[in-house]
Amino acid sequence: MVLNAKGGSGKTTLATNIASHYALRQKSVALVDLDPQGCSTDWLAARPETRPVIHGVAGWEGHARVPRSTDVVVMDAPAAVHGSALNDLVRRAETLVVPVLPSPIDLRAAHRFIEELLRLGKINRRQLRVATVINRAREHSPGRFALEEYLRSLKLPDGHKLPFVAALRASQNYLKAAERGLGIFEIAPSAVVHDVELWQPLTRWLNSKASQPR
Repeated sequence: MVLNAKGGSGKTTLATNIASHYALRQKSVALVDLDPQGCSTDWLAARPETRPVIHGVAGWEGHARVPRSTDVVVMDAPAAVHGSALNDLVRRAETLVVPVLPSPIDLRAAHRFIEELLRLGKINRRQLRVATVINRAREHSPGRFALEEYLRSLKLPDGHKLPFVAALRASQNYLKAAERGLGIFEIAPSAVVHDVELWQPLTRWLNSKASQPR
């Protein structure tokens, strides 16, 4: 699940690209759109039939059923989720990716949200693995480094570090891919080589045992 209560943090961009990553690895993928705005659903509607299939589920309608043959379920969560609604939402997931933008407003909002998140029982019982990602960063900006320092300082309730796994840059390549219903991994390699490099720590974490509850 890609989740941040702050709107505009790039949840759909991460969710759709994670889905395309697994589809390219020949996994059976379901993309569950839990946001009533339906941005992930719109992305799927633009996806060419020639590309690896991703099964879409309109989860905001209340029935997030996925095919039994599904290998990977990627959930695009809505914004402004707190309290019992947040607790109910994360019960659906085993792995949580929290994207944060490098701005003072987003950093303060992330601080409050992550504090709330880390109080949830499922995280305290280690039944949910969480990692943070910097999204839409200018690579050498002071704000990007300040945010990374903050995210690297976070700890889980048991004292272990909360993993910070990647910093993704602001790039027009994401817009170009999204317009065509594609992921960053599906457009001309020569155009996205640096973006793909920045994704590698995230995909490596997602494909490791560190992202899966014991």
